[in-house]
Amino acid sequence: MKRVGVRCDVGPARGIGHVMRCLALAEEVRRRGVELVFVCDAHTVPWAADQVAARGIDVQPAVRTPAEHVEVFERLDLDAVVFDSYDLDPSVYPAVRAAGFSTLAIVDGDFRGAEADVLVDQNLAAELDEPMLPQDSVRLAGLPYVMIRDEILDHRPAEPPTARPTAVPKVFAFFGGTDAFGAGPYVARALAATGLPFEATVVAPGPELAAQLAAVELQPHQHLQIIGPTNQLAAEVRGADLTISASGTSTWELLCLGATTGLVCVVDNQVMGYERAVGTGAAAGLGVLSELKSNDSSVIPTLKRLLTDPAERGRLASAGWALVDGRGRERVADALLQLI
Repeated sequence: MKRVGVRCDVGPARGIGHVMRCLALAEEVRRRGVELVFVCDAHTVPWAADQVAARGIDVQPAVRTPAEHVEVFERLDLDAVVFDSYDLDPSVYPAVRAAGFSTLAIVDGDFRGAEADVLVDQNLAAELDEPMLPQDSVRLAGLPYVMIRDEILDHRPAEPPTARPTAVPKVFAFFGGTDAFGAGPYVARALAATGLPFEATVVAPGPELAAQLAAVELQPHQHLQIIGPTNQLAAEVRGADLTISASGTSTWELLCLGATTGLVCVVDNQVMGYERAVGTGAAAGLGVLSELKSNDSSVIPTLKRLLTDPAERGRLASAGWALVDGRGRERVADALLQLI
């Protein structure tokens, strides 16, 4: 049996986006009879560790130096390695390739020193960029290569979503597995400031965020439920009239689900993806978190429109559904398995 190792970032500050898209690829290659092992510090985010464990995938502790990576990959008897990291020392990549391993690296615009036999940039309009590639590398770019997990694919509607009128819209908000930048409470305050009725469910990955959400002053006919990280993410999204999230890897999952999506740019490296996603008309832009923290008045007109205009919600949902077909992981797995 072929064996593939996945070396990815995860942590309270880094979040779980790298793990989640790697799990999507892992589900696909396992379906084709390939064994997987993750090399990462999944234990630092228990929910992420649970997601890997639930799939029966072995986890080895993360290593740092080039020599340590080569030693671990040789000991695991791997046929190929998938990298998904913003934090790796760039010297790791050529060392692993020089040791004879086939490699695939998932990147987001800036390679950050990554080099591999196959580079995958699954971001919107990435195919329009023309970066200089490392020697003997090929690049797969754009939304045709978005990797979507089974949980999401199982809930993807067969037809484009349509407008769904409702007197009291349901809102679901989440900001990654850790909400590392504390976006949840600020979004809840902006929702409350609209003065409009809603029933919102907001994910709070820790007690401090939960306390901040509980302190948000609501107006009549506004209801806020606070939950922890959930394994029922897709079901929550499908049940909501509006989903609000960070502009990161989860954006493509929301579009695939046909969700009416409002995006918040929570960190600088999301700016390009945020602007491109909003520019397609498939997601509504709610601005940059740093500005939302200082003054939420600019986002209130957009939120009011999303809460009161079912036709606009339906238009956004249908446009997103058409952008992401859910088959990207098949295309990436084809490229990976061709290497071995």
